[in-house]
Amino acid sequence: MPTAAPDANVPTASTPGTAANLQRVRDGSGLLTAAALRRLDEDLPWYRDLPADERSWVGLVAQSGITSFVTWYADRSQTPHGVGDIFAAAPTDLTRSISLQHTLQLVRIVVEVVETHSDQLAAPGGERDLREAVLRYSREVAFSAAEVYARAAEVRGAWDARLEALVVDAIIRGDQDNSLRSRVSALGWSGLGEVLVMVGTTTSPLDDIRAAELRRATSRAACDVLVGIQGDRVVLVLGGEGDLIGVATSLLPRFGPGPVIIGPSMQNLDDAWRSATAALAGLRAVPAWPQAPRPVLADELLPERLLTGDHEARRTLVRLAYTPLSEATGSVLDTLSAYLGNGRSLEAAARDLYVHPNTVRYRLRKVAEITGWDPLDARESFVLQVALAVGRLAAAR
Repeated sequence: MPTAAPDANVPTASTPGTAANLQRVRDGSGLLTAAALRRLDEDLPWYRDLPADERSWVGLVAQSGITSFVTWYADRSQTPHGVGDIFAAAPTDLTRSISLQHTLQLVRIVVEVVETHSDQLAAPGGERDLREAVLRYSREVAFSAAEVYARAAEVRGAWDARLEALVVDAIIRGDQDNSLRSRVSALGWSGLGEVLVMVGTTTSPLDDIRAAELRRATSRAACDVLVGIQGDRVVLVLGGEGDLIGVATSLLPRFGPGPVIIGPSMQNLDDAWRSATAALAGLRAVPAWPQAPRPVLADELLPERLLTGDHEARRTLVRLAYTPLSEATGSVLDTLSAYLGNGRSLEAAARDLYVHPNTVRYRLRKVAEITGWDPLDARESFVLQVALAVGRLAAAR
């Protein structure tokens, strides 16, 4: 059977000068290792800051890289050893503490040392062959390093996405065990400032690429971010100091054309479930208000949430509207009741109360100051009317 002709572009040990080069490189491997360690100490601050034991392991890695080059140089028809083989002698903790950037710096310095000494080590006439071998080997090792770290990043990204989904699900369910705080810390949550939850829908379930784009966009907008993708529903947990409502509004283009609900701000992550509960209740109730803005605050949907059976909305309406009005002086509650009961007519309410219409107008302004809802606005007067109804029912019970 005919045999394949050797590749003329791949030198072998029989190439003139190669055998002599190989022997001289083998004899000079100790010199190369010492020179590489000196360069590491001179050029890399992160290497100087390592503990003594880790510095010794890095030295072993550098020596392993030189030995690997010598082994490959003996038979260049083989694929060069990758970063995984070079780091095989090092403990796992070292490979975790050295980043891709550090690895490439380490490889570059070792290669530069070998290249610098190539003329000194090479046999006469073999200088070019040794330099080309060094360049080819360094290229293969650099590509191998990039591949190793890219694979690790993919695995870590997939693990982080699963952990993030579990954390968001726990917040939605209202789980408050100690593991939640440790999990969000593992995801890089700083815990500074307040927290709110916003929910919305997408036109179709997000694939991995669109989900990654959403995470990048939210990470740029807010200090702390958790992203939950549940089919066509997106849940964002935003944290940080400053205007979180403004941050949430800036993320509106990342959602589909449907409604987007922003839950109330909470003091810390332990209470984020309250914001999530309000936001999800708002998402269920928002179809009852076709004119709702986008995005809309969950607390602006209290009457609609009440109609869906949301007990928290009932309590909030009583707490924010009925109770302060009933405790206020100046007959503001009776005036609001008369105004709403007479078709929102100032004159009719004044006749009912035997006061001037300007008095009614003044008292209604007091209602707006106390509750934040203006009875003269059509939407907000509806909110106040529902609040009066549920407050009276609570008082009757």
